[in-house]
Amino acid sequence: MMNPAAMMKLMNAKNKFTVNHPKFAAFLKAVFSRGIEEGTVIEITVQRPGEAPITSNIKVKDSDLELLQSLKDMGN
Repeated sequence: MMNPAAMMKLMNAKNKFTVNHPKFAAFLKAVFSRGIEEGTVIEITVQRPGEAPITSNIKVKDSDLELLQSLKDMGN
């Protein structure tokens, strides 16, 4: 269990992130509203200024679902 101060700090950071990036927060809400199921592919691309993008993906396994649900619950 997280201590209350750490939880408050995390929630403040989440709220600031949501204000700074409302479209991304809405995207995550839409994706997680239907749930993530086994076989779903999650892909992420990072592109630093002046560099080529780097992309990776995962195919969600049954053993990943509990972690994804926990992350979703933390975001609410």
